[in-house]
Amino acid sequence: MRRLAGCLLLILAAGAARAETLRIATFNTELSRDGPGLLLRDIQRGKDPQIAAVVEVIAASQPDILALQGIDWDYEGRALAALAEALAAAGAPYPHLVSLQPNAGLPPPEPLDLDGDGRNGGPRDNQGYGRFRGQGGIALMSRLPVDRDGLRDFSELLWQDLPGALLPRHPDGSPFPSPEALAVQRLSSTTHWLVPVALPDGGRLNVMTFHAAPPVFDGPEDRNGRRNRDEIRLWQLLLDGQLGLAPKGDFVIAGDANLDPERGEGLKPAIRNLLGDPRLQDPRPESPGGSTATVEWQGVGQMRVDYVLPSAGLTVAGSGVVWPEDPEAAAAKASRHRLVWVDIAFD
Repeated sequence: MRRLAGCLLLILAAGAARAETLRIATFNTELSRDGPGLLLRDIQRGKDPQIAAVVEVIAASQPDILALQGIDWDYEGRALAALAEALAAAGAPYPHLVSLQPNAGLPPPEPLDLDGDGRNGGPRDNQGYGRFRGQGGIALMSRLPVDRDGLRDFSELLWQDLPGALLPRHPDGSPFPSPEALAVQRLSSTTHWLVPVALPDGGRLNVMTFHAAPPVFDGPEDRNGRRNRDEIRLWQLLLDGQLGLAPKGDFVIAGDANLDPERGEGLKPAIRNLLGDPRLQDPRPESPGGSTATVEWQGVGQMRVDYVLPSAGLTVAGSGVVWPEDPEAAAAKASRHRLVWVDIAFD
């Protein structure tokens, strides 16, 4: 416990001293609830231990830009605003919030069996898994202004329209689960955003954030594994200019790829190719114990699935994973995922 407290104090001390650095973090909070409005209720009540732990971890880490996953979306952004109020009260204000409707829980234009289980209307028959619209969405919180006119949302991109898409097939080669389903199936299981953030020197930093589908919970067609692979590939295709204009200037990819380059299931070349792309750099953030793991799943173990990847021209001043050494620590109670941060130095 002392070592963890010391680690958090070092993070805070670094935050106070880094007038010329920008801390960017990603954190799958796993705050999603079982019904609409329940997350807002729990935040407003102020008695939920998990929410308190999430607030404590973020406030201790003090990111300037924070990509969140596992937070329920609502039309008016009330849950995110309530979380921002709790963070401000804890000494971590985020005046600039981005919350757009995700594909999670979004039904297709007409009822269809999208997951191939022979039934319509289940949570996996939505554009992205969800029992209700917005369950397990994403958000961006920033201390720096956001250029909303320049924001790009790729949530409506159809999977079949992605160049080189690895679409699921039946053994006979026909579309899985049906041609009608693939004709409306969006690529993003949650969403992909490019959010330009205004830097103090007048420049822009493109923050690219997402939460990919887990490459499991499917059948021999490997629908989820293939989708995960293509959700990760989207960023390289965007940089290639194959999804409209390629973004100009510096960027950071921050989000949950749901894929470890070495362990577990999934199509490993997708994340390996991204990590090895010369247009970006992998700081390989580590916990105090020297591990690059960012999540610990029961029965599966520790894996690296959450990433903050700056573009190659940026100067990395530090990085880390907030990993608890005590089961009673806030980071252990907040989520199975850990907050991952990278400091970028500017001249």
